[in-house]
Amino acid sequence: MSIKPTTTDLQWTDVDQRAVDTARVLAADAVQKVGNGHPGTAMSLAPAAYTLFQKVMRHDPADAEWTGRDRFVLSAGHSSLTLYIQLYLAGYGLELDDLKAFR
Repeated sequence: MSIKPTTTDLQWTDVDQRAVDTARVLAADAVQKVGNGHPGTAMSLAPAAYTLFQKVMRHDPADAEWTGRDRFVLSAGHSSLTLYIQLYLAGYGLELDDLKAFR
């Protein structure tokens, strides 16, 4: 089963805002834990990445190899945490401890 985009339903709820806030805090915490890095990009991309993963892109966490899925391309390697946080929030099997151990 694929997750269809809901481009007509771009309502922003309190749950959406909390998820974005959580993504920002996770990015800041990851950089703080290792003592260096650049959290700014991951924090500023959080609303856009969340909107794409939760409301626009077609993907299915139960079938990560689905040929028809949309792809998320992030060229800024120093912001790769953006992708991992969204995979966590979307249910792709990452655990909070995986994000905490990220470097």
